[in-house]
Amino acid sequence: MPSEPLILGFDTSAAHCAAALLRGDQIIAKRIELMTRGQAERLMLLLEEVLAEGDATWSDLTAIGVGVGPGNFTGIRIGVSAARGLALGLEIPAVGITGFEARKAEGELAAIPAPRDQVYAALPDQAPRLMPATEAMDAARGAGLTFAAEASPAGLAASIARITALRFERATEAPAPLYMRAVDAAPSRDVPPALIDG
Repeated sequence: MPSEPLILGFDTSAAHCAAALLRGDQIIAKRIELMTRGQAERLMLLLEEVLAEGDATWSDLTAIGVGVGPGNFTGIRIGVSAARGLALGLEIPAVGITGFEARKAEGELAAIPAPRDQVYAALPDQAPRLMPATEAMDAARGAGLTFAAEASPAGLAASIARITALRFERATEAPAPLYMRAVDAAPSRDVPPALIDG
């Protein structure tokens, strides 16, 4: 009888590092650490700690799932890059899971906090978009849904791992970031130095 799939799910799309290890249909290890910076330095150590807690090693993994956003640009890049690199090195599939999919719950509007009193929301029968939080609350109420936009829900990584378990065998594309707003930083307006031919 083949062994049960072992899936590592993780997310760094907000002010956190979150990871969970799924064997079959059972979460055997999970952790979430809130942090406003330092995900790049902490992520790999956190993943190793979760593997150790689940009595597993990198080579035991069947697939990797990663949160692809929307959320913090830098955090999303950290998570997606790590997942793609691990998948390549371990020769296993990596699956990108959106924050909407990972937060989807019966009777709730899938929403993710964004800067300036806005949220990323997936309204019923509409494409996800960035909108004022008040608009999302009104839309949720009108659709008979509850509204609770949370950046770092406790079950986020576990949800990513569970969805990955359903998809990894059909995964054909590497995870890619889901950005839903323009970058806050602007290119430098400084005039570049003149080049001198020698």
